[in-house]
Amino acid sequence: MKIRMFSLLMIALLLCNTNTMNAQNLNKKLKKYTSVVVTAYGQVNDERKARLEEIGDFLVNKIEEEDGRADVIVICTHNSRRSHIAQAWLQTAAVYYGIKGIQVFSGGLEGTAFHPNAVAALERAGFKASSVQSGANPVYSLSNGSGAYLMYSKKYTDRQNPQEDFGAMMVCADADKSCPMVQGAEARFSLPFEDPRYYDNTPSQDLKYDETVRLIAHEMFYLAYYVKTQTNLKLEANK
Repeated sequence: MKIRMFSLLMIALLLCNTNTMNAQNLNKKLKKYTSVVVTAYGQVNDERKARLEEIGDFLVNKIEEEDGRADVIVICTHNSRRSHIAQAWLQTAAVYYGIKGIQVFSGGLEGTAFHPNAVAALERAGFKASSVQSGANPVYSLSNGSGAYLMYSKKYTDRQNPQEDFGAMMVCADADKSCPMVQGAEARFSLPFEDPRYYDNTPSQDLKYDETVRLIAHEMFYLAYYVKTQTNLKLEANK
């Protein structure tokens, strides 16, 4: 286990990403996908916008602190689908809007595996996934064209994740109910999405996964848009 953790740490360093890029650095397929997403914020209803803006206010305040960094752990029960999808989109949205300092992680109440249906749906949206380590809990390198992110299933307390002063984003109702207190979190936010796993091995499987990926993309991009807007407003006010 120690060898595996050391290997993953070394891979993580090699795949270290930067948020200094912008939309032009996304790969061609993702640029096309996100060009539609960013014109559809009206599809996010008012109740969800209020939840997202609460998270956004937390991120803006964290970025304004001395170290200029805001950590988020996206949490669901198994860290197999929704939490990885939201992690990928929020980190990509931060790149798209040129927001420095946001670092996004994911975890679960238990570790299982990053489900291949979720990986495939992200690939259809434009991400590039490559296998780093196979097995019952495979490790993927997920690239959006500007950086690569190490993705595998783990508990939210895993040593790869921040241990304190982070925002916890609960994206599954079960985890939200089962984990009213998140160890080390400075703030906790409820943002549940429906689980596409109920459509596994059905004729609607790919359609439902694609719908989930697009829904989460809309909300994560709206969140980043809100953070960018609020940050700019504060900069103008301080001139």
